[in-house]
Amino acid sequence: MVANVWKVEKAVGDTVADGDTLVILESMKMEIPVVAEIDGVVAQIAVNEGDVVQEGDLIAVVE
Repeated sequence: MVANVWKVEKAVGDTVADGDTLVILESMKMEIPVVAEIDGVVAQIAVNEGDVVQEGDLIAVVE
């Protein structure tokens, strides 16, 4: 699936909980949230708003 990065919700250094939205993707007029899978701190956001991503691309790192 190819999607556009519509909105980056979190920044490097933000504390997140399991299930918090990190980035919102848009594909075929549908919004797809990318959520944290663990509690932690955002170590990296690898995309910018407007970028095009594909399945398997790195979007964010939470440590």
